[in-house]
Amino acid sequence: MRARIADVLSRARRRTTLLTDSVDEADLVAQHSPLMSPLVWDLAHIGNQEELWLVRDVGGREAVRADIDELYDAFKHARSNRPSLPLLNPEQARGYIGSVRDKVLDVLDSSDLTGNELVDNGFAFGMVAQHEQQHDETMLATHQLRIGAPVLSAPPAPVAQVQVGGEVVVPAGEFVMGTSADPWALDNERPAHPVHVEGFAIDVAPVTNEQYLAFIDDGGYDRPELWSERGWAHREEAGLVAPQFWERDGDRWTRMSFGARIPLRPKQPVVHVCWFEAEAYARWAGKRLPTETEWEKAARFDPKTGASRRYPWGEDEPAAHLANLGQRHLEPAEVGAYPAGASATGVHQLIGDVWEWCASGFEPYPDFRAFPYPEYSKVFFGGDYRILRGGSFGTDEVACRATFRNWDHPIRRQIFAGFRLARDLREDER
Repeated sequence: MRARIADVLSRARRRTTLLTDSVDEADLVAQHSPLMSPLVWDLAHIGNQEELWLVRDVGGREAVRADIDELYDAFKHARSNRPSLPLLNPEQARGYIGSVRDKVLDVLDSSDLTGNELVDNGFAFGMVAQHEQQHDETMLATHQLRIGAPVLSAPPAPVAQVQVGGEVVVPAGEFVMGTSADPWALDNERPAHPVHVEGFAIDVAPVTNEQYLAFIDDGGYDRPELWSERGWAHREEAGLVAPQFWERDGDRWTRMSFGARIPLRPKQPVVHVCWFEAEAYARWAGKRLPTETEWEKAARFDPKTGASRRYPWGEDEPAAHLANLGQRHLEPAEVGAYPAGASATGVHQLIGDVWEWCASGFEPYPDFRAFPYPEYSKVFFGGDYRILRGGSFGTDEVACRATFRNWDHPIRRQIFAGFRLARDLREDER
């Protein structure tokens, strides 16, 4: 366990360093979008959370920089206001997070990793590693929004290995949703609880670029009957005509990808669409978005054993042949690229590539208990959020499992989000 903790902390820090060392100081302190913090804020915030939980709470050590706690409290300062704060400069931020990490490794060496709920099985260390990786994905989204020449590179995402399409039927029945056993699962994933789900059909793959183009070509953005009243109002106000970063070039479409304009790959899942766009596409296609419960059953339920798996493919940790995670690529892979990662119900690419919008709002599970602090989940329940599941190419495996829950406002498009479709069963299919 100690070795695993050291590994996930080191992997997160390597990624943080890549994302911040790849740009100059002007880019680090700039706000590339009012939706995002300056990269230098994320950098010091990562260190501050690590200090609060691991140096002070777990380690009982003296504070490194108690004077900056308020500056890096995400609840006290909206993202749009953070550039005006007296933030640590890049050199100071790097020195700060390095000092914190040195102390954390000392704490790790001396901790028994048992004795109370915060440290049992290394929970606090796992929580901090997940937090850093979540901010790394946020910083990756900031890189997508920045203007300028490309500074990140990665090999192209894999092409399809098998032909994938159509839908599968998941019969009615009970399955166990959530987890009480995963040692690093966060509070909103808990506890495990049985849920009865009516039968439904779900698409084997996420909606692709070429499928979404058919929606655009059929006037999908100009037909209010396909949109909810609120969705249509947002489409008009925001001037939506295509996924974010798409641009028409004569008779073809291209998209901006981390500073480079590239042709669309037709078989890739569509990315950078908001929930309202996904909802309108689903209505155009004669289907709907899956509920969160349906999504998780399709991902986890094994009809042969009746058990709920940790990942669609089973209990094994993610690997390069199973899912597109961890910023190995800077784009989604084509559908059909990971046949070994399919679920027991036959659904592909539920983990990695793109976060998938679900129909559901963000609500607690029965017998939910906030731990270790209410600001991670509890304060967001019941708000104007929609659930996202499955992770993206920018999500690290430590922060991605089939029980992991993400959420965001239905208008958000800068996140690496796409969707797949579901539908109710007809009488002859029940």
